[in-house]
Amino acid sequence: MTSKTHDRIKIGIVACEILKDEIEHLTKDDPDFVHREYLEFALHEDSQNMKRLLIEKVNALHGKVDAVLLGYAICQSLENVTKEMKVPTVMLEGADCIDALLGRDEYNREKKICATTWFMSPGWTRIGVQGLIKQFRLDSVEGYPPSFFLDLLFESYERCLFIDSGVIDSEEYTKLAQEYANELKLKLDCRKCGIGTIENAVKEVKRCQKS
Repeated sequence: MTSKTHDRIKIGIVACEILKDEIEHLTKDDPDFVHREYLEFALHEDSQNMKRLLIEKVNALHGKVDAVLLGYAICQSLENVTKEMKVPTVMLEGADCIDALLGRDEYNREKKICATTWFMSPGWTRIGVQGLIKQFRLDSVEGYPPSFFLDLLFESYERCLFIDSGVIDSEEYTKLAQEYANELKLKLDCRKCGIGTIENAVKEVKRCQKS
């Protein structure tokens, strides 16, 4: 019997570490995915630099893979970014990672329930408040503790919403989410969501033709 190994498409992953749990859940045992790279979440603070870096990362895979799964939504600066990439690339639908997990309708519904909601996916929950401090560089101002600036940033917020994507230990992450909310002095709500948007992107990238 002739082996079809050489006909297999080679796919690379370049994604934000925030969505690592969900992407790995869908791809970890799939031999089509031959390259995995998860980038630091704090890149979002400089959106144009993030765009430049992602283009570089994907283009560096030219000739090494047939297609790339870009584990990012639009995230302020990435609309049409795949047109600047040398490898067929599929990114996630949505304005940001929360939109990609919840979907537009549910995202908007949660905002209507409470306009001053801080959304937390499993990735954001894992990083915790220290991630916020790093992201907003709240530990770089001498004379003021980071908690001072956190209080200012979140004084208008009412709740944290933990979004359980179903691929992690819910009990452990709910506990982390409660600690997160307590540090921000907000109430915690929790809800479940699917990972259909990411699953659709995985299916789409696997349909890319080999170069």
